[in-house]
Amino acid sequence: MEKTSTGAFPSTMNSSEKQETVCIFGTGDFGRSLALRMLQCDYSIVFGSRNPQKSSLLPNGAEVLSYLEAAQKSDIIILAVHREHYDFLKELTEVLKGKILVDISNNLKIDQYPESNAEYVAQLLPGAHVVKAFNTISAWALQSGALDANRQVFVCGNDSKAKQRVMDVARTLGLTPLDQGSLMAAKEIENYPLQLFPMWKLPFCLSAILCVFFFFYCVIRDILYPYANGKKDSTFRLAISIPNRIFPIAALTLLALVYLPGVIAAILQLYRGTKYRRFPDWLDHWMLCRKQLGLVALGFAFLHVLYTLVIPIRYYVRWTLKNRTITQALAKTDDPFSTATAWLNDSYIALGILGFFLFVLLGITSLPSVSNMVNWREFRFVQSKLGYLTLILCTAHTMVYGGKRFLSPSSLRWYLPSAYVIALIIPCTVLVIKFILILPCIDKTLTRIRQGWERTSKPTSNGQYLKRSSICLDSQL
Repeated sequence: MEKTSTGAFPSTMNSSEKQETVCIFGTGDFGRSLALRMLQCDYSIVFGSRNPQKSSLLPNGAEVLSYLEAAQKSDIIILAVHREHYDFLKELTEVLKGKILVDISNNLKIDQYPESNAEYVAQLLPGAHVVKAFNTISAWALQSGALDANRQVFVCGNDSKAKQRVMDVARTLGLTPLDQGSLMAAKEIENYPLQLFPMWKLPFCLSAILCVFFFFYCVIRDILYPYANGKKDSTFRLAISIPNRIFPIAALTLLALVYLPGVIAAILQLYRGTKYRRFPDWLDHWMLCRKQLGLVALGFAFLHVLYTLVIPIRYYVRWTLKNRTITQALAKTDDPFSTATAWLNDSYIALGILGFFLFVLLGITSLPSVSNMVNWREFRFVQSKLGYLTLILCTAHTMVYGGKRFLSPSSLRWYLPSAYVIALIIPCTVLVIKFILILPCIDKTLTRIRQGWERTSKPTSNGQYLKRSSICLDSQL
């Protein structure tokens, strides 16, 4: 890679007026990257360092002074040092009084300290206006340009004027500041960069559980059973056959789990007779993870398609077809054409193609760049109406795959049904309940509840329950 220089990055702001001076305490990677970005936006930068003479690799145009001298030159001071080095701030109490001190630090693990770093700084310097910001932006993102990474900057602080000035600086740098309220939000903001795919944990765990369970289930049916009954070695199925059974099962099950929480939520609203009671925490978290569940399911569907495409070139398949052809040629016989079998086979393939197409469409519309281009009604139509249609097609694809063998006793091995039969339990349950919920008599009540109507639980003198309509002003949002 070529060495990055200051002139290689376009400025996000063309102004003939020089911006104010900003002081940065700390000459580490992030401090240097932030200074470089600010210099491009016409800010004057002065670094505060414990060893000004030894500081190197700083952007051209930045001045390096001691902490005390640097703090005297600016009203906005960015604290780019780790918490364990905050002790020097006590010596600058008088100099920092009334100034804006922006804490950009992160910790090594979540909840490492009882209070957030920003709150700790506010305790050390009660006279300064402490603001938490820029901790969710990486040094690489600042060097590469704001368009190459997340542009959002979470900002919080107790002084509204100080917070507004920091947000103005963020906008000048081409970033998008988001006001998170008072300094009490600093702990959550500091924990945010330390989280590792928080919304993906549930989908990954469910996927792992499904894959492990069905792997051992298929091993018992397809490898152990043939060996126990006829000493037949079928271990070669571990490479292609068994994975190609696990992947579609995982895809279908996860797709059904995307729509199951919505069905459960509807049942709860019908049971409670109101929409103004919170769902259980587990259901809330489940509903927030639906997008990730769908994307993981789409990944399994892709794997199923790829594994299916290689079936004709497998040695086992080619060997079977060759032997069958030779056997029929020697016996001068052939298999009679079955229209019913042809219909089942073509229907199975067609349903799979259509289901996969809609599956991909759902995945595409869930991307932010696409979902931001459609209105709420269009997005809901795709994710809900087409989503259920996708679930119906994929479920039908699995059912047709079973064909006449679906509930045949001959398909049982050690009294265990085929894996795809078990995979149909959750999808069929979701579809049956959804069909019941869209019945006019039930759908009408559910729609009224979601528009604000409530059913009270207090009976009147004649034993009937009171019903009141409390349509909210925002019911049409």
